[in-house]
Amino acid sequence: MSNPTAPPGTQTLARGLAVVRAVADGALDLRTLVERTGLGRSTAHRLVQLLVAEGYLRTGRDGYTLGPTLIELGFQALHGNPLPVVARSVLEELSAQLRDTVHLAVRDGDSVLYLDKLPGTRGAEMRSRIGHRMPLTRTGVGMALLLDSAPEWPSLYEAEAPVKPGRARREDVDAFLTRMRAYAEAGVAMDLEDNEPGIRCVAAPLHDATGAIAGAVSVSATRPYMPAARMRGLAGVLTRATQRISAGLGHREP
Repeated sequence: MSNPTAPPGTQTLARGLAVVRAVADGALDLRTLVERTGLGRSTAHRLVQLLVAEGYLRTGRDGYTLGPTLIELGFQALHGNPLPVVARSVLEELSAQLRDTVHLAVRDGDSVLYLDKLPGTRGAEMRSRIGHRMPLTRTGVGMALLLDSAPEWPSLYEAEAPVKPGRARREDVDAFLTRMRAYAEAGVAMDLEDNEPGIRCVAAPLHDATGAIAGAVSVSATRPYMPAARMRGLAGVLTRATQRISAGLGHREP
């Protein structure tokens, strides 16, 4: 729970944020909260009372949940980011044209953060949601976000190894790097059921005025709707869509 980089005098704030994060991660009662944060029971209880009073948490029959203040601030943060606003009309066109699930995401540290989602009208519902985080190297949209970050590919893949973090087999790492080099050359990444069994997706990066990757868009569907031939065909569709969004962010193609 302790944060060595926290400025002096902010310990109480750090503890309160740890409580909010623990509740967001599923700590529904005081006992679990104490276990997750390492706080004393009385300290955790006082912080919960304050956070409930301020609307950051709420208590009910099912235990602790995130409160209305966080929902309000979350929407303000989302609308304060120009990317979802610039991208929305293009995402809606993609969704109507393809009938598949469309995602907009950015990189946040070592994870994917979903900013928008337009559910598909056929097949199974994806487990992703706005505000949800997923591994970078296990999702198509995450791999698209990494296309200009080749030096990070091996360490990120090993850190997110599906069996045991940091224990990825050499041949698995080599296979991933081969895929990423091909994706970087094509400018499009593909999730071949890496994240969810039966779910495939095609993803492409968005670029800002500096040319850096500022986000990514993906189109996802169940395997019957995403045969290999269709995935290859979607690469061009998605690239044209992301170029339009990138232009709205000030990017100019060479």
